[in-house]
Amino acid sequence: MFRTVARLAPPVTKCLPFALVVVTSTLAQSLRAPHLEFEVASVRPSPATSSARGVRIDGAPVHFAGFLLREYIARAYQVRVSQVIIPDWLSSTAFDVDAKLPEGSSPAQVTEMLQALPAERFSLKLHREMREVPVYAIVLGKPPLKLRESARDPDTSLRIEALINITVNTGTAGTAVDLGHGSSYTMRGGKFEGKRFSLEMLASTLERYSDHPVVDMTGLTGLYDFSFDVTPEDSQILGIRAALYAGVTLPEQVLKLLDTAGDPLIGAIQQLGLKLDTRKASVDVLVVDDARRTPVDN
Repeated sequence: MFRTVARLAPPVTKCLPFALVVVTSTLAQSLRAPHLEFEVASVRPSPATSSARGVRIDGAPVHFAGFLLREYIARAYQVRVSQVIIPDWLSSTAFDVDAKLPEGSSPAQVTEMLQALPAERFSLKLHREMREVPVYAIVLGKPPLKLRESARDPDTSLRIEALINITVNTGTAGTAVDLGHGSSYTMRGGKFEGKRFSLEMLASTLERYSDHPVVDMTGLTGLYDFSFDVTPEDSQILGIRAALYAGVTLPEQVLKLLDTAGDPLIGAIQQLGLKLDTRKASVDVLVVDDARRTPVDN
């Protein structure tokens, strides 16, 4: 079991000009040379037989397990994975990182320290640009809205950039994800159930089961509990999309199932009184221009 310290970055669209300016400025600043680095760090391909995935921070030692290079870049620059454009030949290998925090630093600075690793170990070169891409926008659908406001917790921050701990458990019975601060979701037994979810968190989660970036345009700012049904057929399609999102190479016969499947999320989200609209949006992305396939010696 691992704990992940991560920052979730808000999506950027034409309909959110102020957010666009803020995120563009943040990315521009973060692309400068990082000021903080790990005291020591090693980067190695994840063992083929290992299913471990997550981050453990235990004082100064930091251990990442099972993340793709694309995911490390997203964490380092505090953007969504869908905002990192990387060549296909770099997208399927997972890596483990063992590092040590320098004296006087804190776990909250891990993301900034991650910026130096890809540049040093993978000779990473990237640039920022705006791209217009198809997205799913979560909007209010046909009433009634079937989101139950969660019980209030004065210690829980609604700020999307707040640090959260994540624990993932996956087995034959389904998937359970603890997002920290009382937020969690499960997908098992034909049901997706979320606890203490913001709509930004819902968008970020659904993106892992979709072929499009997902953005929240509901205007809802609270934390909610909800559930929706998922048929066995839809669960299979969602599992395939989640595997592709994670960089897993699947057999051709499995991929063919997506040709006529449509997107189960469109119908599922309607159960909550919400709607997924297909739109075009200008998104600030990080484009990887060049990188080594394997890291240099540690």
